[in-house]
Amino acid sequence: MEAHKEKILSVCNEICKGTLMETLDITYIDVGENFLLARMPVTPKVHQPDGVLHGGATVALAESVGSAASYIFLDAKQFFVRGIEISANHVRSIAEGFVYARASILHKGRTTQLWEIKITDEDGKLISNCKLTTIALPRK
Repeated sequence: MEAHKEKILSVCNEICKGTLMETLDITYIDVGENFLLARMPVTPKVHQPDGVLHGGATVALAESVGSAASYIFLDAKQFFVRGIEISANHVRSIAEGFVYARASILHKGRTTQLWEIKITDEDGKLISNCKLTTIALPRK
């Protein structure tokens, strides 16, 4: 199982090269039966003008992790995944350190999937709670 886990994380991190995920320094760090976990550093690069994590960067992290989780847990050879709706509730600000995004499946339908993505700080305090709906479209 551990080798399989490392392979999944390696693939997730490799396909991020040259994308927004690389720009934001998002790294996938853990995967389990029904979740995917990533982290992102909180630096001035992702701050809003008053020096705290920008909500848009948080949502980009959430959508990246939720979409990657859909990719992992669906048959990527038969389907491609697109996000169709995302919502976020920002409950705490953070100015430095790392945030962690854990995507967990709430509904795994044949066509649509619903993910909860909790964004926490290094102490496990909730920063944002996001929900992402993805759609699995058949490859032609």
